[in-house]
Amino acid sequence: MPVVTTDHKVTHKSTVPANKDEIVELFVRERNGTPPGQPRKPVLMLHGRSVPAVAGFDLPYKTYSWAESLAKAGYDVFLMELQGSGLSPRPEMDDPHNVNPAQQQLLTPRPPGFTPGPPSYPYQLTNSSSDRDELDTVVQFVLDQTGAAKVAFIGWSAAAFHMGPYAIDHPDRVASLFLLAPIFPADGSSTPPSPLPQPGFPMFIGGKTGFVRALDSEVHCVDQREPGVADAAWATIMKCDPVGSAWGPPTGFNRIRNFVRWGWNRTTAAQGGVLGGSVPVLIVYGDNDTQANTSPHNPDPELNFSVPELYDSIAGSHKLMVRLACAGHSVVWEMQHKNLHNLSKHWLDHLKVDGKTQGVFDMDPDGILSPAP
Repeated sequence: MPVVTTDHKVTHKSTVPANKDEIVELFVRERNGTPPGQPRKPVLMLHGRSVPAVAGFDLPYKTYSWAESLAKAGYDVFLMELQGSGLSPRPEMDDPHNVNPAQQQLLTPRPPGFTPGPPSYPYQLTNSSSDRDELDTVVQFVLDQTGAAKVAFIGWSAAAFHMGPYAIDHPDRVASLFLLAPIFPADGSSTPPSPLPQPGFPMFIGGKTGFVRALDSEVHCVDQREPGVADAAWATIMKCDPVGSAWGPPTGFNRIRNFVRWGWNRTTAAQGGVLGGSVPVLIVYGDNDTQANTSPHNPDPELNFSVPELYDSIAGSHKLMVRLACAGHSVVWEMQHKNLHNLSKHWLDHLKVDGKTQGVFDMDPDGILSPAP
């Protein structure tokens, strides 16, 4: 079936402190592959901290568009971008003074008239409450558009901070939860810090050299990532950031929002038995992923991340976890991406892995599943 692509601007009353109460338009891309005469089966995909949804889920390069793969399987796929990310509004982020002061020397040649200095907005930009408010607005938009009762969630990396707690609070709206490389601080804070907004700065910047270096650091297998895909991913990130792409030669910078988070830990994950209960959960991660699985010796519990601890914390029995061999945090751009697409389609169709609704599995580069030892 042909896939129909529509870019939406979803109206939202902002709760981001920098533009609180302003009416903004959130960017949502729809890739609809619903067959004629069939009910629409909505899937909502949410990005992580630094990569916009279009680059992560709809990369226009060979077979790497996860959204297109799902749409071709008959799903109505929506990709959303939170404020501060991608093609959604980026309050206070056009001012280069709001870049991390330690990074401002990278802006060379600097934007016209710019001299490094303290932030003009000396706070972190968004927070868990504002992000979940935006997720709620888009969920309602998707349900209204499709006429469905529930939407299936797919989240990558830091999307877990928003989709996990949202599913717990709104199980009547969430059909299932698929988390790729979820960031999970088991001992993280349950309550917001005071005051809000927190002092700091609104954004970091990242360049292409650092982007590729981070991808390379998790490549430990022959043919784990094919040549050309990193260039395609960076080019798409830059298309989603017309301001940052003009900052600094020769390849521009990715503007990355600075956000305050709370309410996603072992206590939250177990709350009410919702996750793994009325909301089935599948967790997938790469065996070379050092971002979602960090050293347990970090003294800051907010920065100790563990995917297996998330699986263990979920109280319900309908939970599965799959570890992908020869894959890193950015498996969406690696050779295992087709296996990832197929696994997600099977999950959305059956809510099972290898015929089971509970358990831990390994998947080899050929897509063969086996119970984890």
